[in-house]
Amino acid sequence: MELNSIKPAEGSKKPRRRVGRGIGSGLGKTAGRGHKGQKSRAGGYHKVGFEGGQMPLQRRLPKRGFKSHQQKFNAEITLTALERLGAAEVDLLALKQAGLVGELAKNVKVIKRGELTVKVALQGIGATAGARAAIEAAGGSIA
Repeated sequence: MELNSIKPAEGSKKPRRRVGRGIGSGLGKTAGRGHKGQKSRAGGYHKVGFEGGQMPLQRRLPKRGFKSHQQKFNAEITLTALERLGAAEVDLLALKQAGLVGELAKNVKVIKRGELTVKVALQGIGATAGARAAIEAAGGSIA
């Protein structure tokens, strides 16, 4: 193989369409744009979602609810996940390193799902009332 013999894969490159180059090309005169109208003109086109003056779909439909921008900073962890982690002391950094919460998480809360049998001390992590009771019943603590 030599540098001057390298070619792209067969069918990966297509010559660009040259419009307005005479009758024989098949794209002469109106150059595939049809006759008259907004779409035939240079620079003339509608904005995204424009429906010819009809009330656009995104304005016809009712709006409900909202999505919190803080959601990416909040995370949940279950009792089962804590059990599997098997660490005596658990803080935000330990959860991030174990891959149980996302890198952006700032607030973590333990929710009561599953069972906890090991003693776990939580540092800077919240817990629901049920999860708190389960952790303390297993001999753990929440700081």
